[in-house]
Amino acid sequence: MSQTAPVAASVTDLAEALIACPSVTPAMGMVFDCLEEQLAPLGFEVVRFVAGEAPDGPVENLFAIRRGPEGSRHFAFAGHLDVVPPGEGWTTAPFLPERRGELLYGRGAVDMKGSIAAMVAAVRDIPAAAGTISFVITGDEEGPARYGTLALMDLMRERGEIPDLCLVGEPTSVHRLGDTMKIGRRGSVNIFLDVEGVQGHVAYPHLADNPVPKLVAMLAELDALVLDEGTDWFQASNLEITDITVGNPAHNVIPAQASARISIRFNDLHTGAELGARVTAIAEKHGGTARPVISGEAFLTEPGAFSALLVEAIRAETGVDPELSTSGGTSDARFLKNLCPVIEFGLCNATMHKRDEAVAIADLDALTRIYGRVIEAVFKSPGANS
Repeated sequence: MSQTAPVAASVTDLAEALIACPSVTPAMGMVFDCLEEQLAPLGFEVVRFVAGEAPDGPVENLFAIRRGPEGSRHFAFAGHLDVVPPGEGWTTAPFLPERRGELLYGRGAVDMKGSIAAMVAAVRDIPAAAGTISFVITGDEEGPARYGTLALMDLMRERGEIPDLCLVGEPTSVHRLGDTMKIGRRGSVNIFLDVEGVQGHVAYPHLADNPVPKLVAMLAELDALVLDEGTDWFQASNLEITDITVGNPAHNVIPAQASARISIRFNDLHTGAELGARVTAIAEKHGGTARPVISGEAFLTEPGAFSALLVEAIRAETGVDPELSTSGGTSDARFLKNLCPVIEFGLCNATMHKRDEAVAIADLDALTRIYGRVIEAVFKSPGANS
């Protein structure tokens, strides 16, 4: 790491610096150097480490902490520096940030280097005596996420530095900054289905055992399931068939095997294990097997003091009353909720994962002020641990 790198002059400058570091998942090296160079001069102890082995590693992670007075509250920002591959067709190079009019373009502008830049800019004006602040930043959220935030949580437990509250900077806003924040997420389980048969000639079916009709019947029963009708905070759970594979190159051969994959996004009426067991029973009923892989469980941070102070900060800076939502896919909040109450709030998500990803420069400034208000409110409000 350079020892002379200046602290970025503005939140937009910092966002540009982060975008200029190519960091397709898993992110390593340069982009972490850039973030460390911004945090160290602000008094943060920065710990970087690499975890895991192939195929899901190695992954670089960063934990930075600036401790307040003994017994003070601990507020954590969490996020990721890795980005999805940029793809083709960008107007300008995806890792050469460019300001055009009121927008800043570049891969990661909203998901989520822009939010991380706002976090860093927000803490500059918070005195160390106010309380403890930490950054929980992984290089693998967009990928397998096996050695990212989970490894950071292990480190925090080992060090005894568990936050009281955590804010994840995912791009939650939909139409304008501040219209949506996430107080929970649905769980996710992918289930791999297999049916074994006996290969044979189609003219002699009595000498074979066709697995395809069994798989079709299995999928029909699964597709007809109504898992629930939703809850006060969650939409209904949904089961989707995402792949069917037979791989039979011959028209006159009964195949020996047929496979499928389903994905279930579920609310807090279920667990991944319970749904996996339910699907397994149906698969076995039709002569097949099931292999569930749970990506994360559903969770809800009940509305309370924490969400209320975030709502107030958003309203003060934008004039918007945010929707408290649990929609969308998964995020690393599904892990962090095991440490402390967690809420997600960040930039507008209209261009995330798209070519010509861009953030409004005014939104970067406003998000910085919102994050600053949140930190100040947390340290002033001892009852916000909910």
